[in-house]
Amino acid sequence: MSSKNYAFFVSITAALGGFLFGFDTAVISGAERAIQEVWELSDWMHGLAIASALYGTVIGALFGGVPADKFGRQKSLLWIGLFYLISAVGSGLAWDVTSFTVFRFLGGLGVGASSVVAPMYISEIAPAKNRGLLVALYQFNIVFGIVMAYVSNYLIGTAELAQDWRWMLAAEGVPALIYSILIFRIPESPRWLIGNRNDEQQAREILTKTDPDGVDEAIRLALEEEKKIKQKGSFSAIFEKRFLPTTTLAIMIAFFNQVSGINAIIYFAPRVFEMAGISTENALISTIGIGVVNLLATFIGLYLIDRIGRKKLMYIGSVGYIISLSLMAYNFLGPGIPSFWLPIFVFGFIASHAVGQGAVIWVFISEMFPNDLRAYGQSIGSFTHWILAAIIANVFPFFANQFGPGYIFSFFAFMMVLQLLWVRFKMPETKGRSLEEIHQNIH
Repeated sequence: MSSKNYAFFVSITAALGGFLFGFDTAVISGAERAIQEVWELSDWMHGLAIASALYGTVIGALFGGVPADKFGRQKSLLWIGLFYLISAVGSGLAWDVTSFTVFRFLGGLGVGASSVVAPMYISEIAPAKNRGLLVALYQFNIVFGIVMAYVSNYLIGTAELAQDWRWMLAAEGVPALIYSILIFRIPESPRWLIGNRNDEQQAREILTKTDPDGVDEAIRLALEEEKKIKQKGSFSAIFEKRFLPTTTLAIMIAFFNQVSGINAIIYFAPRVFEMAGISTENALISTIGIGVVNLLATFIGLYLIDRIGRKKLMYIGSVGYIISLSLMAYNFLGPGIPSFWLPIFVFGFIASHAVGQGAVIWVFISEMFPNDLRAYGQSIGSFTHWILAAIIANVFPFFANQFGPGYIFSFFAFMMVLQLLWVRFKMPETKGRSLEEIHQNIH
């Protein structure tokens, strides 16, 4: 196998954690209404049960860097796959809202840890010239997982199965098992081997397979950085004065990702469409459209990320967010707009996300931190992303019923104006630079 193909194989295998991330995130949209009816949940309790996975994600994101730093990236990816598997089977068999919440929380731990470990692992093993593309495979797999969850929900939902929502949730167990088996075929991160095991020989063997032209330079830079940092990674270290600019960048891109409203749409798309007067069956079909648009636009983002860079993609996405969210708000607040326009506006929003934030966020955060701090930096960025996702998913049903989606989408549009300003004045470009060079340039 050529070095290019091997680097792709290793990256796509690790990135399959993103497929499970996307599947787990979106599959609940087809089951959430049935869950509320079966256990007769209030809006607040319903929001809590649905958001339980996100609260697990918060914990997984915050602490996922710890085992990844101590035991290695590859071993952590294996445990993530097992968490997904147990969660899928358990959620499908849940006997009450408490057991459902516990199993979904466990799956959330896998999602959160995956968002830390997989992009970090790929960034550490990929050649600099196509690192953006390879890390962005994680986002592609998130989107592909979302599409397959919507398709799975539609097929199961129209098959007239008894308690079809259980089958929707349990379906995730199949890809989770496949992913767990494939993880045994990928190596450990070479930069982790140098930084945590002082194993230059094994790191060189792995890099020879993935980036033969850049082995010596990668080893040299990793060793130089190891000497320069002179400390082991920790959460407290990323908040030291010299690393604070880097940490702030990771937190801000994650913050803006969620206040775009992306998870509100992914989680509650059928409900939003029905509130606009679209039938249940057409609402499910429209969610498949969301997944397809997301997938196609993600291809565009992957194609462009190493060509025009991260910052220009964020410009494109920010402008698209502002336009589409404003139209979505106007669809609910304006006089006499036909409901069939709403899916079109939502598709525009999804495309803007996929090309901009969706393609960039995991790449950008994984590039920001020095090798010894990358696990903890990735954790704080992912933690910010997921704590906001959990809060938004928890309160969205209540606020949507109380005030209507129009005002909520107006708020998201305003936040994207702020994101555009942040990209213009604060966000650096990282295209084509080694991980070590990126960190040096920020400081």
